Amino acid sequence: MTTHVLKIVITGGYATGKTQFVRSISDIEPVSTEQVLTATTERALKHETTVAMDFGSIAINDQITLHLFGTPGHERFDFMREHLLVGCLGYVVLVDSCRPAHLPQTQHLLFRSMELTEAPFVVAANRQDDPAALPLNYIRRRLGLPFNVPLVPCVATDRTTVRGVLLTLLKHIAARLTLHS
Repeated sequence: MTTHVLKIVITGGYATGKTQFVRSISDIEPVSTEQVLTATTERALKHETTVAMDFGSIAINDQITLHLFGTPGHERFDFMREHLLVGCLGYVVLVDSCRPAHLPQTQHLLFRSMELTEAPFVVAANRQDDPAALPLNYIRRRLGLPFNVPLVPCVATDRTTVRGVLLTLLKHIAARLTLHS
């Protein structure tokens, strides 16, 4: 039996939960390139940041394994996102539901990613378990997200919701492949 390995990219702005997303779902010990932050303003959100990528892997079934590549969130590492998007089957854009001021950055990242690849994507609204989380319809409107792009609630620390995001992406990819065949 042949195992198909599919490349999926997890991207998003700074401190949206990409590393935790990969850690929560990976069947292997994830490879991480975290470095300690030195800027005081950035340390208010977290103490480490990804500087190259995160890597994890999950077997969906006996025939399909996803290789997950998490991108850095800092703009100065945008070149890594560009490299990681090459050849991906699809991608997840993670947005922090509790930080509305960062939605314009996510919108810019969405448009840039769509310029780089025609691969299907979903948007995952992280931290939906927080009482301060923005409603999905508000996030969709602020991002200018078309209704044919799935917007999925997520908690990056919860394996079940992360799995749901990935399954939604796979269904979105399959539906798009069906339309183009």
